[in-house]
Amino acid sequence: MTDLAIPLFLLAAIFLLVAFFYASVGLGGGSSYTALLALAGASTAAIPLVSLTLNLVVTTIGSSIFLSRGHGRLRLIAPFLVSSIPMAYLGGGLHLPPTLFYLVLMLSLAFAALRIYFPGNTRPLALSDNGKILLALFCGALLGLVAGIAGIGGGVYLVPLIILLGLGTAKEAAACGSFFIWVNSVAGLLPRLQHPDLDLATLAPLAAAVLLGGMAGSLFGADRFEPRTMQKILGGILLVAILFLGRKIAVAMM
Repeated sequence: MTDLAIPLFLLAAIFLLVAFFYASVGLGGGSSYTALLALAGASTAAIPLVSLTLNLVVTTIGSSIFLSRGHGRLRLIAPFLVSSIPMAYLGGGLHLPPTLFYLVLMLSLAFAALRIYFPGNTRPLALSDNGKILLALFCGALLGLVAGIAGIGGGVYLVPLIILLGLGTAKEAAACGSFFIWVNSVAGLLPRLQHPDLDLATLAPLAAAVLLGGMAGSLFGADRFEPRTMQKILGGILLVAILFLGRKIAVAMM
């Protein structure tokens, strides 16, 4: 983290804004953290460790607020957690070659950007209860694996999926999404913390920034700003990162 293309404290200021916007809509911000770290030239070992840690900081606040207001439902989130936790731990223990890591990261960011710009149909799917559980288990495993590898919590996918399956209200989906990101960030961090690739003290400015941004976003953002507008702005960060990652992959494969 000492050889970044931009000063660490400037990156912290940007992360504060990202955390504020994401927390205002019940998300952790992992997709934008990974995008910005990739643009700043962070190593492939540092990116998921930093992103998962910052996800953990922001969603600790969001989860606490949502749960304290009675929006959390264990039965709703349980199938996703059952399959995602072991897969997030597995993903956190993988050490992919840089080119493969950037490819996984680029695909993850592309899906996140598509989710932001093209939300699609939110009418509940006509599935049986068993069908919903099986789909939840499959999606939880996939999102958990990506969370562990790339440092993206998966909330940007999970929240609309809960609504699409007709499992809960928008507030319940946001509460579950925040808690899902928190749990999988912990699971993805555990194997990485056993063999850390950077001094965790270097995370202090970034962690402090997202803590402040997350608190402000959770308390004020959801009531005073248009979520779709903020998501589209943040989606622009992802699109820029996708272009840079694509260039890195193309150069590495030549």
